[in-house]
Amino acid sequence: MRGRVIYVGTGPGDPDLLTLGAIAALADAAVVILDDERQREILGHSAITLGAEAQIATLGLSEAGKPLSPSARARIILRHTQSGVRVVRLVTGDPFLDNAIADEAAACVRGGADFEVVPGVSSLTAVPEYAGVDLSHAGGVHFASICDGRFTRSTTAQWGTAATLVVSTKVEHVPGLVDAARSAGRAVDDQVLTTLHGGSTEQLTIATTLAELAERVQGTRAPAGEPLHVIMGVAAEQRSELTWYETKPLFGWRVLVPRTKDQAAPLIARLRTYGAHSDEVPTISVEPPRSPLQMDKAIRGLVEGRYEWVAFTSVNAVKAVREKFEEYGLDARAFSGLKVAAVGDITAESLRDWGIEPDLVPEHEQSASGLAAEFPPYDDVLDPINRVFLPRADIATETLAAGLVGLGWEVDAVTAYRTVRAAPPPAPVRDAIKSGEFDAVVFTSSSTVRNLVGIAGKPHPNTVLAAIGPQTAKTCEEHGLRVDVVAGRPSATELADGLASFAAERRDALVAAGEAVVKPSQRKASPRRRV
Repeated sequence: MRGRVIYVGTGPGDPDLLTLGAIAALADAAVVILDDERQREILGHSAITLGAEAQIATLGLSEAGKPLSPSARARIILRHTQSGVRVVRLVTGDPFLDNAIADEAAACVRGGADFEVVPGVSSLTAVPEYAGVDLSHAGGVHFASICDGRFTRSTTAQWGTAATLVVSTKVEHVPGLVDAARSAGRAVDDQVLTTLHGGSTEQLTIATTLAELAERVQGTRAPAGEPLHVIMGVAAEQRSELTWYETKPLFGWRVLVPRTKDQAAPLIARLRTYGAHSDEVPTISVEPPRSPLQMDKAIRGLVEGRYEWVAFTSVNAVKAVREKFEEYGLDARAFSGLKVAAVGDITAESLRDWGIEPDLVPEHEQSASGLAAEFPPYDDVLDPINRVFLPRADIATETLAAGLVGLGWEVDAVTAYRTVRAAPPPAPVRDAIKSGEFDAVVFTSSSTVRNLVGIAGKPHPNTVLAAIGPQTAKTCEEHGLRVDVVAGRPSATELADGLASFAAERRDALVAAGEAVVKPSQRKASPRRRV
């Protein structure tokens, strides 16, 4: 079979701008080729699922530290397509508009591979919008993408007369861009906006003039090959009331999430909508029970009709049962005729991913006690079987089991998995936690509090602490930590929303007091927090 290259536009940097076509192409890819390592963040988005055997490669730079030529990039791609597989090549922005991959694609065709393009959101229009620039009232806009630094007379002929000029280039080419703009007739006092890391949580927009542009960009100490967008003219003068992205309540905040990425995906996604960057630190390691006999017996009982209900209290419990099913060659159809309960929305979603729609999810408090409060009592007329299968962790409390027994049910509480403390994070992460480099820490359970303190130490007193519920907040206090935010409901989205509300109120208070709006990590050191 002929190999196939799919050029996928990723937009300017925000993974939320991926199209459905991009997500589908990645799900089918045997190989994914990145421009650089920064694009790996895109692959971590919760909407993306790569095949278990999918390879990830990076184009990188030449031995001289320069960008690869189109033919050199094509040779790398063709090596991967020789076996007839589908290769996805991620391209920032829109493949044909922003990065001119036409020569690279043509070289792939000459090398015996077919190609197709999944268009992406162009950075030429998206980055100005992320910077708060209204291009519809810009008096006419001229767009230019010149990433190779070749500012020829033909490509810059219209720069002097355009009311607004938007140029995509690289940091190293800014002096040449300034010379070209002045040669084309633009005034040295022309208003300019330049945006680095557009669409990412590290976005930086600088307001300056054409005369000072090169010096201001040099002052950022950005790498020479860093992409940037320059907006000159009318549109650059109208930004003050439209800045929306860089004023998000958590914009630029570095938030520590003491969970693995697959467990914390909804929380991370929600935090990103408020402008935060999340770092995940696993605090527990999930392992099989020491003896599989209890689980084996329970799974056989489930298939043989021993239970009326199965109650799942965590994503890990769903995963443990699912793995046991696959071990026996079973699938979700074995739940036919059973009623299924989930402790909360995240656990319910993991069941739906397996093809199981839960019959009961607490509407109010999403916890073991909340599930027990809404669980139906056993009725010897309506319920043919009086037994509930409760797969759980080895350290689970008896709250749910006791509640169900009180409702007249017999409960088989089975250890489906063990939780052990994870290994300490790398030294730089531990130092960042203790020195206050994180702006916030979000705790999703009491165990994450205990384990994070155990493996990495207490967060710095300037770090904002958010807890998913009262019990988690109480555990923080028991460890000498002051909690700043408690979620209104015990859910990941409510936790992120609560942290964002706290940040917005903090910002408003600083503005009202006439103080500079700085992130918690930028505050001067204060004494250890006490409770």
